[in-house]
Amino acid sequence: MPPVRPIVLLGPTAGGKSALAVELAERLGGEVVSADAFQVYRHLDAGTAKPTAKERARVPHHLVDVVEPTQRFTVRDWLNRADAEVQRLVPAGRVPIVVGGTNLYVRALLEGLMEGPDADPAFRASLAAVPDAELHARLREVDPAAADRIAPADRQRTVRGLEVFHLTGRPLSGHQREWSAAVEPPYRHDPVLLALRWEVPAINRRINARVKAMFERGLVEETRRLEAAGLLGPQAREAIGTKQVLAELAKPKPDLDAAQEQVKIKTRRFAKQQRTWLRRFAGVRWLAGDQEPEALLAGALAAASG
Repeated sequence: MPPVRPIVLLGPTAGGKSALAVELAERLGGEVVSADAFQVYRHLDAGTAKPTAKERARVPHHLVDVVEPTQRFTVRDWLNRADAEVQRLVPAGRVPIVVGGTNLYVRALLEGLMEGPDADPAFRASLAAVPDAELHARLREVDPAAADRIAPADRQRTVRGLEVFHLTGRPLSGHQREWSAAVEPPYRHDPVLLALRWEVPAINRRINARVKAMFERGLVEETRRLEAAGLLGPQAREAIGTKQVLAELAKPKPDLDAAQEQVKIKTRRFAKQQRTWLRRFAGVRWLAGDQEPEALLAGALAAASG
């Protein structure tokens, strides 16, 4: 009997990865491991495209709804849990099907985390009394790319960016660019990499439809409720959808149609980033995402066993 190999299923958001993962898990005797930075949060439901209750009833899903939205959840937190799931499933003859999702999570699973310099307690102590806004302004001076990516309220990541520059003389974003230049075998866990390919107009139509459905499912009400209860931490409030709705609700006269358009734009940009990132992965077996479901499943099964 051939050894069990994990499957990593990649592709743009709204491209049908979750549905295909469930079909593969049923056929192969597998379980789904989410590699999505926002599906980990409980209560963040309307905008995160979590697997449905029916999908979860069909096959086990992991790393969905594991922490409160007030909590910080790092790439290392996710990797530790994902590694544990893979190491539990493979010896039991179960196929882990990792669905991404968040590119950095997938990269960490395949290659491990980028090892930066150790923490400098004295430097961190020197920043303890500095307000968040000033820290973020300092980060923007030395590493604009990191400042664009890190929320001003995310003090821990802001301090880490300043710390890396202090210790190495180089911005954190520069270290990360070197680390992310290419993704090549041998990969950790020896997985099969499958990816769904979509033409841009087709995936954009799917994204627009998904965003419309998110608002119809109550994204605005969910966001308003969580914010009023103080349940949106610095990371959770950065989720596409949640972030744009929060910005609109903060205005004297919120325009929720405008918020929906912004979510569509941001999601399409995210899908473009995913496509760009995917080109860095070597050894990917590509599948046309717009096939009929039966043909797509047959192609995925053949690619996974080939």
